Amino acid sequence: MGQLRADAFDRFVAARWSALLHLARLLTGGDRHRAEDLLQEALVKLWFAWPKVAEQAPEAYVRRVLVRAAARSARRRWWGEHPVDQLPDPPEVADETAAVDERTRLEAMLALLPARQRAAVVLRYYQDLPERHVAEVLGCPVGTARSLTARGVARLRQLLAEAANPVE
Repeated sequence: MGQLRADAFDRFVAARWSALLHLARLLTGGDRHRAEDLLQEALVKLWFAWPKVAEQAPEAYVRRVLVRAAARSARRRWWGEHPVDQLPDPPEVADETAAVDERTRLEAMLALLPARQRAAVVLRYYQDLPERHVAEVLGCPVGTARSLTARGVARLRQLLAEAANPVE
């Protein structure tokens, strides 16, 4: 029985790893290392809950754990960064497409949103969840989820407009 549990869990992780990592990256404001840590933490919790959630909705469970862990980690005041006197040389610019540039710009703007607004926008528009599911994952009423999403989108529009027209 234990091997069947492990096999089912491994298949789920292999099938959903990329999408879950992308979600974690968006929730952490684009920080890949924090996103990987966040996803690992969520998958450990999923492993222990696997017998209960495997037949129901394991992805919804992981989403909820990711959102809550991201909100917790966003409240931390210090991440261990150390300032340096000299910035490293910027990487050489490769032949990047406009879509990649736009996605990167949008992810940077997402990182500026408060954690709950960012989670609401990511769940609603990146994960394409209905408002009811966003509310369930965030643990709030549908109206609050709707409000968080609307405020997040409005703030994103404002940030993108300011970035397009920098003040001199």
